[in-house]
Amino acid sequence: MTTNPTAARDVIHEFWRLMATNDFDAVGAVLADDFVLDWPQSKERIRGAENFAGLNAAYPARGPWAFTINRIVAAGNEAVSDVSIADGVVNARAISFFTVECGKITRVVEYWPEPYDAPFDRTQFVERIE
Repeated sequence: MTTNPTAARDVIHEFWRLMATNDFDAVGAVLADDFVLDWPQSKERIRGAENFAGLNAAYPARGPWAFTINRIVAAGNEAVSDVSIADGVVNARAISFFTVECGKITRVVEYWPEPYDAPFDRTQFVERIE
């Protein structure tokens, strides 16, 4: 089990570096044999590196995917990343909760938040983030 937060952070950095190559089979290098990724919003589970690579390769994209790490926070064998993802047309954000054991990612729970307009005029209380 990974107990060093730097080690977990390093594994997550490597995961996103490999994702940025768009060679999704290569990402398997940091995924455990029993890897599972859950998307609670769509109620889907991906088991194994092969299914993970296949899904990412099949996902319709307008160009190569680019991944910008906004933040990684790690403690023990857990890490959370906030990553911006784009293909030249699509701009998305993923918040991913990772479990790392023995230098491999065993589990990810990932959320894809959608931007939305403020529900009422709050301009006197807030400033816009661009």
